[in-house]
Amino acid sequence: MKTLFLAWQDPISRCWFPIGRLTFDGDKYQFVYTHGATNAQSECGFQPLLSFPDLNKVYKSVELFPLFSNRLMRRSRPEYKNFVQWLNIPQHSDDPIAILARSGGSKVTDHLEVFPCPEPDENGLYHIHFFAHGLRHLPQCATSRINRAQPGELLWLSHEIQNPYDPNALTLNTEDHHIVGYCPRYLVHDALKMLRQNPTLVHVHVERVNPVPTPLQFRLLCNMTAEWHQDFRPFSSDDYQPIVADAPSAGSYCYP
Repeated sequence: MKTLFLAWQDPISRCWFPIGRLTFDGDKYQFVYTHGATNAQSECGFQPLLSFPDLNKVYKSVELFPLFSNRLMRRSRPEYKNFVQWLNIPQHSDDPIAILARSGGSKVTDHLEVFPCPEPDENGLYHIHFFAHGLRHLPQCATSRINRAQPGELLWLSHEIQNPYDPNALTLNTEDHHIVGYCPRYLVHDALKMLRQNPTLVHVHVERVNPVPTPLQFRLLCNMTAEWHQDFRPFSSDDYQPIVADAPSAGSYCYP
């Protein structure tokens, strides 16, 4: 079962909420709203998406829903090959879910973002890829340091507790003390939990550095691994759980 979550950002407060979950079992796609949508509705006036107007319905389709397929680059476009290389997706593995999971599916026309549910790797470790966030807010020296980064280089997570915009922010730091981005907000809660359990078992490495003129949001690809404790479930908070009572919980899709 492949699982993606859909997040919505309030354009006024800039707060992010996980609002829905997309799954694919190899035959059909399913979309359900999560409790994050009701929280976004009560706190920031979120309205159900036109593609999915009922918060209490389970949507099913043998084709990928247009809301998500419209976030994919067409294979016929000349830049498609370069795009897949930016994402560092293996050849012949560029299926729609993989593309969305790695790229985030962001569009300038809305405030939505897609992200994957972490899964255990072949060694039973927590494993997820992500692009460093917040590069446009960093000084030029940070961009220069990113350009010199090497695949496999270790990055350190640091809790930027005095960040005036997000007290839970986690910076990505090089060994020579350069901040080269931020951990995506959707990973912060679980990352902080794992760091508190044992910070020596959480590792972030540079996966790929894409050179100019690659857009900043695809410049620094990272991967994070961590010890997956037996009682740990990623995205286990209520925001990630489906509103529909008989839909399986997020944990059952994120952990085999």
